[in-house]
Amino acid sequence: MKGRMIGAFAGLAGLAAGGFATATALRAQEAPTDIKIGTLYASSGRYASISMPVHYGLKLWIDQKNAEGGMYVKAYDKKLPIKLVAYDDQSNTATAATLYNQLITQDKVDLLVADSGSVLTSVAVPIARDRKMFLFDQTGTGAAFFTKDNPYIALMSDPASTIWPKPLADFLSYDGPNLGIKRVAILYATNEFTGTQANAVKKFLKDAGDKVEIVFDQGVPTETSNYTVLINNIRAANPDAVLHLGYAPNDIAFLRNLQDNGIKFKMLFCIYPGLETELLEKNVGEKGLQYVYTYVPASEIKYDVNFGMNLDQFKDAWKKKYTDGKVEFGFNSVAGYTTGLVMEKAMSVATSMDQLEIRRAVFSLSGNLKTLDGTFALDETGGQTGELMPLGQLVPDKDGHIHFVSLYPHENANGKPVYPRP
Repeated sequence: MKGRMIGAFAGLAGLAAGGFATATALRAQEAPTDIKIGTLYASSGRYASISMPVHYGLKLWIDQKNAEGGMYVKAYDKKLPIKLVAYDDQSNTATAATLYNQLITQDKVDLLVADSGSVLTSVAVPIARDRKMFLFDQTGTGAAFFTKDNPYIALMSDPASTIWPKPLADFLSYDGPNLGIKRVAILYATNEFTGTQANAVKKFLKDAGDKVEIVFDQGVPTETSNYTVLINNIRAANPDAVLHLGYAPNDIAFLRNLQDNGIKFKMLFCIYPGLETELLEKNVGEKGLQYVYTYVPASEIKYDVNFGMNLDQFKDAWKKKYTDGKVEFGFNSVAGYTTGLVMEKAMSVATSMDQLEIRRAVFSLSGNLKTLDGTFALDETGGQTGELMPLGQLVPDKDGHIHFVSLYPHENANGKPVYPRP
């Protein structure tokens, strides 16, 4: 009897082992020749300056993975090479909409990645939702993208615009009055990215008890390229601090107009002197950026990582790969690479290529994944709540070369604000 029981157990074990082997063999047999990642980029137009660094960062990750034999995909229990299917939307939302549909319906990509920025992401969100395709949203931070009825999106590489400006608003509310900041002017481009940031700043200032007064509040089209009249209107309001919230071309035009008219505000905040410092230096000059307040991005802070390259390693890899310097290194370079890391980690835990299973895998990383971009953390709608950027200031050294000084939150500070601007 005992011998028969042992034989029976052995038979069952053999069947289980055989079944496992068969399942593994089937997975390997069903595995495609590659994993298709579909994305868009803008090589020209208003959004090229933010799109191309993100795209190059993503491509750097893809090339690294393919050099290692591909990306491990748990659903097939093997490494698979990555095939990038990428189209140029030329900063045009109508073109982008057509191409997002093409990636899903014709190219049948496995993973869908949005172009950089909220404007070019905005058309992808409803398409991905309607097609039931999970959208890896690289840097589109608009508040309208993240809703409880849309499980097909998560933000990869920067915080949602609804929380992004909190360090700026808190600095104005809690440190500002002691510096003499009582009156604030807000000028913003009316798109999902900077429009949401403007509304968030106003909400945070109000929540803090209206310790500072908003004396100028105006939205302008994102295509605005001449700010001379607006600058004079702001000056007439006599603010102690000016917040200019726009994309890189907006910041470049605004800062150039300030220089052309010889105007200096006591405090000036702009977004892209921090996010794309090299680009702004080329187009505005270091003198025009001196003492400007901005966000301190992951391209300037060395975060501890538990996955992927650290900042120094990534900078070295970037310089070796892109030797011509045509695409500037900055936050957006980090953002594209971070998107790749999130996809890689998610594919290593997703049990199938079903789009909602991919979502589950991405959300399982929340709070656990630490990359050179900081801690990856999502709220229930897919908005990024980690990867927050401190407020800083670009301060010149004795030779006039600018460097970042972190100011707020205080636990991140490594210097004091220079106010008013010399």
